[in-house]
Amino acid sequence: MGSEVIIIPILFIGLPWIIFHYITQWKKNASITREDENLLDELFDLARRLDDRMCSIERIMSAENPNWRQVGCDPVDAALESRVAGELDTLRGSTRSSSTAGRIRG
Repeated sequence: MGSEVIIIPILFIGLPWIIFHYITQWKKNASITREDENLLDELFDLARRLDDRMCSIERIMSAENPNWRQVGCDPVDAALESRVAGELDTLRGSTRSSSTAGRIRG
C-alpha cells in the first residue's frame, strides 16, 4: 500500500508535468532567433553575389568563345579521350605502315 501512494502521484502529477515542461521548451525553441535570421540574410547575400559573379564569368566566356560550354568539359575525361585517340592513331598508323610495307615488298 505504501508504494501505491508514491506511484499514483508520480503517474498523474509528475509525468504530465515533465511532458508539458518539454512541450513548452520545444515551442520556445521552435522559432528562429535573430542571430539565425542575420546568418540567413548574410548567406543569401553571399549566394546572390556568387550568382552575379558566375553570370559575369559566363558572359565573358561567351564573348571570347561562343562554344565554351561544349569545349569546357571534365579535364580528366578529355585527357583520357585524347590518350585513347592518340593510341588509336598510333595503332592505325602502325597498321597502315605495315600494310604499305607489305605492298611495297609484294
